[in-house]
Amino acid sequence: MPISEWFLETGPIWLSIRLAFVTTLILILIGAPLAWWLSQTRSVFKTAVEAVIALPVVLPPTVLGFYLLVLLGPAGAIGEFWLQFSDQSLTFSFTGLVIASIVYSFPFVVQPLQNAFEDIGSAIVEAAWTLGAGPLDTFFTVIVPLASRGFLTAAVMGFAHTLGEFGVILMVGGNIPGETRVISIAIYDHVESMNYQSAHRLSILLLVFAFCALFLMYFFNRRWRYQR
Repeated sequence: MPISEWFLETGPIWLSIRLAFVTTLILILIGAPLAWWLSQTRSVFKTAVEAVIALPVVLPPTVLGFYLLVLLGPAGAIGEFWLQFSDQSLTFSFTGLVIASIVYSFPFVVQPLQNAFEDIGSAIVEAAWTLGAGPLDTFFTVIVPLASRGFLTAAVMGFAHTLGEFGVILMVGGNIPGETRVISIAIYDHVESMNYQSAHRLSILLLVFAFCALFLMYFFNRRWRYQR
């Protein structure tokens, strides 16, 4: 395979992995506190917040991508501020892809974490407080280890979901080689150009990765459940 073709094949793969890694890391950092709040709060706004978080699950990606394009574009509320701040556009850029991916994959990280936190119950938290542990100490030394299964599920689901997204990426990032041309866009390009061999290679790669990630997630979750 010529070097140019090799780069065209591997470039979208590494860009997709980079995007999925950055997105998942940010989602874990901002999703864990939100999931903890949702698992503990009795606020009247809880149901509304849960509904907003779950919107990407039911909304067509093109609808979500369209509104993100409007919001992140040079004339949008966020895009205009970013343009003045950094002199760069959020749309059709890697940074814009990260923001769009965070929104699109948010429920796939927050919901598993919320379920894991709710399974722990309040008795353990109250016991830690009784022994003198503060809120942050309790969260990081007690809650996080007990919710390790939830963190594994959230990380796997967030990473895999981001790796395979298409509609939102196409709307916000377009198809710029080396910048926004991720693996799902590359597959679409190969199919459009009738290059089914290349489309097969990339599709099989995603299929094998998705299966292995889910298999390992279920395997380790089952082992941890039996050990408890």
